[in-house]
Amino acid sequence: MKRNILVPRGSQSTGTPRQRRPHTCASRLTAVAPVLGAALVLVPPTVAVADSAPVGTAPAASSNQIRLPLMPSSLTSASTACTKPSKVHVDAEPWAQQSLGLGRVGRYTTGSGITVGVVDTGVAPGAERLAGRVEATGGAAEDCVGHGTFVAGLIAASPSPGGGLSGVAPGARIVAERGTGQVGTAGAAAVAQGIRAAVQDGATVVDVSAALPARTQELTAALAFAADHDALVVAPAVPDGTVQGNGAGGSAAAADYWPAAADGVLSVLDVDINGARAQDAYVPLHADLAAPGSGITGIGPAGSGLYVGNGPSLAAAFVAGAAALVRAHLPELTAPQVAARLKGTAAPAAVPLLDPYNALSAVLPTTRPAPGGSSTAVHLAAPAEESGSARRAVLLGAGCALLALLVGAGAALARVHRSRRAVGEGLRRRTT
Repeated sequence: MKRNILVPRGSQSTGTPRQRRPHTCASRLTAVAPVLGAALVLVPPTVAVADSAPVGTAPAASSNQIRLPLMPSSLTSASTACTKPSKVHVDAEPWAQQSLGLGRVGRYTTGSGITVGVVDTGVAPGAERLAGRVEATGGAAEDCVGHGTFVAGLIAASPSPGGGLSGVAPGARIVAERGTGQVGTAGAAAVAQGIRAAVQDGATVVDVSAALPARTQELTAALAFAADHDALVVAPAVPDGTVQGNGAGGSAAAADYWPAAADGVLSVLDVDINGARAQDAYVPLHADLAAPGSGITGIGPAGSGLYVGNGPSLAAAFVAGAAALVRAHLPELTAPQVAARLKGTAAPAAVPLLDPYNALSAVLPTTRPAPGGSSTAVHLAAPAEESGSARRAVLLGAGCALLALLVGAGAALARVHRSRRAVGEGLRRRTT
């Protein structure tokens, strides 16, 4: 059973569930805001980059704003034109990468040698910053929506020469699999086939962008196949978008979504730059980790320009990238151990906040003894329990010190006495 329940006890079946906010996340993310060169601000249908403005608020018109086109999760219909290339460039490091401390993880690994499966709308093999590291065949090599390429970039995009945007694991390879139709609508059968195909193609981390309302036998079998091949599946705890789909303040009962709700799958929730979520966002019953998922800067399937996107599917991409780093740095860990490490090193909060650097650098306790060592764990006694022995040790030490002092003083007095006697004998000889 998953932990980190997001709704209070008793609110799951009746009434409107209240969502817990990760306040510790909020304090951590808010601390990042003052040092950002630019913060992303959602202004539908585009995004403005403005100084120190929180995500989700509409800023006043300003001459220093940069507008990024919005990356959709899906298209409205088959007749809708594909996502157009962006012509906008941003040199500053996005807030999400800063908050995750990605600038420090490269000293350990870049994820080289790890293959990450992306089950989404496809990934463009020629996408800038991913070229040469994407394996995609058939429909997975065509990304009309652009969302799959955006997600793949969050996982593994190479950094630009001047800094700025970078994927979590820029040394990792991507294997793209379709989990949706042409317009980006996900289906259980397609997702299940995508998971299975990604694992067969060598992925040891599989990122799934879909959050489906029901579990199917096909999906269960695909997840079992991934587990049997030691592949870690990462998925959003809830769907992208809002309950009403229009930001009108709708609400819905907390619920499980698949594959995130399945045992062994790492479920991820999104937070914004303030560590909060929209009031009309979907609410899960459980989530393992939280990661940035609002006002996220990323690449597209064509051109060198950038986009902005929102949703827990993007938060899941950050976690999948972190999992690739851990698998590269600690290859002896199994998929469940990688998941446990990511959760165990996360920042404390109602939903623990992903910390890639800590996941790579922390020394975690283990329940197993070291090879060849004693099977009995070493326990330090509590101060109250050792007070008696401590007093005896202090008294013994003081006694020894006093004895040494007396012996030393006696020896000194003996030397002085011998010296004086020698002087007296000399004087008597002279007078006689």
